[in-house]
Amino acid sequence: MVQKISGIAAREVPGVHAMGNAARRAFDQITERIPGSQTNASGGVSVEKGEKQTAIDVTIVVEYGASIVEVSNNIRRNIISAVERTTGLEVIEVNVTVSDVHLPTDDDNTNAEDSNQTRTSSTGKELE
Repeated sequence: MVQKISGIAAREVPGVHAMGNAARRAFDQITERIPGSQTNASGGVSVEKGEKQTAIDVTIVVEYGASIVEVSNNIRRNIISAVERTTGLEVIEVNVTVSDVHLPTDDDNTNAEDSNQTRTSSTGKELE
């Protein structure tokens, strides 16, 4: 429960593009294409929980141009607030790891691959 609440709270912060490392994101993209599957709200979050306290580690991909320090601080604030309010546990630490920066051109490359467009090399040859 703490893991899911933390994941949702982190995703609410402007500047967060995705959660988790590259392998986690690739797995999530595959499962999103399966009819009836649900998005994993706790991906990219690990939690150590005691009886009254918890420590949370979050791995994110930040949007290009966003201040990593500002995004990280906002994630910490949002997670601490959400977890303490909903569970009553004291959050003793929130560690934020930025695994990648999402560039606007990354979306262009993904869309070209997904739409089965013909790709050509700089010499005009069709690529497979």
